[in-house]
Formats: sequence, structure tokens, C-alpha cells
Amino acid sequence: MKLIPLLLSAALAFAGSSRVPPQELDSDTYVRHVKFLASEKLQGRATGSPGLEKAAAYIAKQFKAVGLKPVKNTYFQEFNVTVRNQMGAKNRLLVGKQALKAKDDFVPFNFSSSTKVSCPVVFAGFGISAKEYNYDDYAGIDVKGKCVVLLRYEPQEFDEKSVFNGKTYTGHSQLPAKAFNAREKGAKAVLLVNNMAVRPNEVDKLEKFGQSQGPADSGIPFVHLRYEIAERWAKEAGKDLKALALDIDKDLKPRSFPMPDSFHLELETEVQHVQKHVRNIVGMIPGESDEYVIIGAHYDHLGLGDQHSLAPSLIGKIHPGADDNASGSAGLLELARYFGARPKMKRGLLFLSFAGEELGLLGSAYYAEHPTLPLDKAVAMINMDMIGRPANGRIFVNGTGTGSNLKAIIDKAASSTDLKVDLAEKSGYGSSDHTSFTAKQVPVIFFFSGLHADYHKPSDTWDKIDGPQTVKVLRIVAGAAEQLAAAPDRPQYVKVEAPRMPTGSSGGGGGYGPYFGSIPDFAEVPNGVRFSDVREGSPAAKAGLKGGDILIEFDGKGIKNLYDYTFALRARKPGDVVKVRYLRGGQTLQADVTLEQRK
Repeated sequence: MKLIPLLLSAALAFAGSSRVPPQELDSDTYVRHVKFLASEKLQGRATGSPGLEKAAAYIAKQFKAVGLKPVKNTYFQEFNVTVRNQMGAKNRLLVGKQALKAKDDFVPFNFSSSTKVSCPVVFAGFGISAKEYNYDDYAGIDVKGKCVVLLRYEPQEFDEKSVFNGKTYTGHSQLPAKAFNAREKGAKAVLLVNNMAVRPNEVDKLEKFGQSQGPADSGIPFVHLRYEIAERWAKEAGKDLKALALDIDKDLKPRSFPMPDSFHLELETEVQHVQKHVRNIVGMIPGESDEYVIIGAHYDHLGLGDQHSLAPSLIGKIHPGADDNASGSAGLLELARYFGARPKMKRGLLFLSFAGEELGLLGSAYYAEHPTLPLDKAVAMINMDMIGRPANGRIFVNGTGTGSNLKAIIDKAASSTDLKVDLAEKSGYGSSDHTSFTAKQVPVIFFFSGLHADYHKPSDTWDKIDGPQTVKVLRIVAGAAEQLAAAPDRPQYVKVEAPRMPTGSSGGGGGYGPYFGSIPDFAEVPNGVRFSDVREGSPAAKAGLKGGDILIEFDGKGIKNLYDYTFALRARKPGDVVKVRYLRGGQTLQADVTLEQRK
């Protein structure tokens, strides 16, 4: 008898699809959800935007319509996130008696610290210290307590014979790397200029605020200065800035020098961190027991584009995110309709729609730390991210190694479709929301149809979604969820070591450097890097580090953010023993970690 009102509510909610039995997954209904979520009305669903709030209201309304119950009397779980940085009013630069104008003469980068500094000035080349290339702009010059003027990118950037690379940039060219290195050398501020010596026909443009990738706060004031101003400063010191850059290119010898003592800067920077209330959406189909299966997908995207856009010239245009991840969110809604019309199962189903994924898995990380239901009652978490464009009849299913019977469950569920299921990646780690649950030792299954040319671009539109093929994916998800909800025994969690990322040729020190073995939590903490987990058998694990620890120092270098950690690790090599300091609870601990080779 309880099924009747559920069937009625489903029929009313989808009157336009009344011919579709509520127990069947429907392509037209699915695509209709995608079309709305990826519509111009929602403006790309950036975290903290009105468009995301419209999406949240839509998802909650659909949950209610198909009979999902709110948890703790609400469909919403609210939390705060820093959604962007913006320039404050207090950005000024005074050189002697000359006042420079913010936005015209200089602009702070979005990851600049906010502070006031008064300092002499040093030209420090490209601001690079690269032992592997026998190159150091800071060699023989003291920049402690001084402001450094740096050239953008790196030496010999258009030279195919460059020891750096020539064809592409190494990690040393990244702005956060320059900030980290300058800070470690004791500099008080960084003033970056474009290297016009190798770009004589280009216009010297200041970076548009907010377009550069970096941490929330690099720990040092960092501004972009017009080249002609730095060039004028160099002339006052009897130097030719263009000639200095070209000479460095010729022999890779540093040309750093201090400005005259009479030359002094007064710099003030203000970058405001804008916080917003955002919401995860939570709906429940109760089971006969207090155990449950999680089915999740994130519903945020890039809005009008940001530093994560892969079409930087089109920032400002709507990035609709049809596949990423209106496709997974629409799948969540269609599965909610499907299961809402079915009889109660042994275990319940918890439907989670996450905000903040594009900013670093923030919504799922928050939920995993503040679950609305006991997390030890979650038998598994199924995550859908970019499932709307299965190419060549294939779907990737990751994480099956994290549960004792997950592979058999997927094999059985997939037998009802003609999709090819790729189970190559068995670990539960990756760049989507299931990672937050792996770290909590919940078995996970991740569905993903693959990357494509429209990823993180305005061209990721709803009309490219393959509804019929995606419904086949949803049949596999539904089959897996039904088995997990009905099985006599729950899967036992299995800790699977994630593949070590291969060492590349383009990163400073070689790709990502040696192997340490931590899984970072992408939500930034005020100072340091929190580990969501530590891989079993890794150097970090052998040294006693655990999930939840906050790394604050690596090899004598202060770690303020994930970028600092990456650059410090890159500078070492396999076999090195590094001392680390970290926070655990209220204690500051330290350990010696022997780094290993990536495999």
C-alpha cells in the first residue's frame, strides 16, 4: 500500500513522460534534467552563484516529488566555502615619491597575501633555483627582507636546445613556485614583469585579476608590474633590463643585482577572500535496516569560467558543464525516480548531490566529515561524474578493488547491457567525490565515461549528451545499488594503493618528484596541508604519518599550502631522507621520511 503514493507522486512530477513506467529508466526524462541544469538560466552553476542555488532548489524539488525523505528535517546541508578572491581597495605602490596606480601600473595576483611592506629592491632574474639544471638566480645575492623583481616564465623559453625544456615550461616557471622560492629566500614581496626581451612584438599586458592558478594565499605579497616601469628602474641603476634577460638566455648565468639604497618601495596589497553559504542536497529512501548505500554526484561547475577553464580566451562566457557534471546529477535524479517507485529494500539509499567539487571536492569532503547519517552504516558509495558521453560503447568503472565483492557486483550489473566496462583502475582515489569516502574507508565505485575535447569549455553543451547510452550506464548503477542494498553481507573495505603517478619530463625535478605517499585534502587549511589519507606501505606511512595529519614543514621549508608541498617535494630525489613536521590533534610531531622512486 505504501507504494501507491510514491507511484502517484512520480507520475505527477513527470506528467510529460506519463507513458514511461515509473520502474523504468527513461532517456527523455534524463536528458530533460541535463538540459535544465546546463541551461543558460543557470549560468554554469559556479559554486556560490545564484545559478548554483537554482540548481540546488531544482534538485531538492525533484527529490521531494519522487518520494525521497529529507534527513534531519531538511534536504540541504549548508557549509561555507571561499568561492573566489577579489581585489580590495587598499592596493598601492609608492616608489620614492612616485605613486603607481593599481590596475593600470600594477595588479595583485589573486593568491597574493594581504599586507604592507617597506623594502629595498633587488632584481633576481627569473626567481628560479633549479639544482637539476645548475641554475640559481639567487646565487650570490641576499634578498632577505627585500622586494624582488622577477621576469615571468624561465630562461631560453623558445629555445629547443634549452636545458629547461624549450618546447614547454617546467614547474619552475609557475607563479606559485616563484612565490614559494622567494619566500624561502627571505624576500618580503614579489613584483613580476613580462619578459618583453623575447616578445618585442607583443603588448605588455597585466594579468586580469583572478585568472591565475594558485593557492588561496601564497604567503607573500605578489603583484604584476608593467615591464616599462621595471625597465625604467633598471636604467636608474645603470642596467638594461632587456639585455640582462637576453644575456641570461645565452649562458644561464644569473644577472641579479640590488637597486641603489636610495631606491625604496612602499607596497600595500589587499586581496579579499569571498565566502559563500553553499549546499549539498541530501535525500533518503529508507530501508528495513539502518544500513544504506550512497549514490552521489556533484552539481557545480565553472560558471563563466575561471582559472580552471581550458578555454582561457573564452572566460566570461557560460561554461554550461553538461557532461561535467549535469550528466551525473541528472543520473542521480533519474535513479531517484526509479528507486522511489520500487518496494523498500533491506538497506536504504542515500542520494547526495555535492557542491564545491570543482574547487577541490569541498562538498563531499564536508559531508564525509559531517555525515547526516552514521558513516559506518554506509556499505558503499557510488559516484557518477561525467557519464553522459560514453565513447565507443565503453564506460570506465573505478574503485572495484576497495570492496570485497564489488567486481562481482559490477560484472553482474553490466551483464544486462552491451556496454564495455573498463575496470582498469581498482583504487578508490581520483579527482572526484568518491575520494572523500575512500579516505573514510567506505568502499567506492566510480562511473566515468571519459574525457573529451569539450571538457571545461563553453562547448560542453546538453545537445552532445547521449541519452540512450547514458541510460545503459544508469542500468549498471541501478543494478549495482540493488545488489548492495539487498545482499546478506556488506562488502568489506579493502585498502588499495593508488597507482604512483609517473615521473614526467616537464616538471621541475622531473614531474611530481619522488614518491611520498600522501593523499592531500584539497580543502585549504589556514597553514599547511592536511592529508585526507596516507597510502599503505608508502614512505609517509612507514614514517608514521596518518590521514588527518597537517604537514607544516618539509625538508626545512615551511609549508603553507598544497603548492608549497608540491614544489618542496619536486626539489628532492628518491632515496633522500627528509625531515617533516606535522600537526596531529594539539601536538606538533616530526619524522624522517625516506623518499622512494615512483613506479
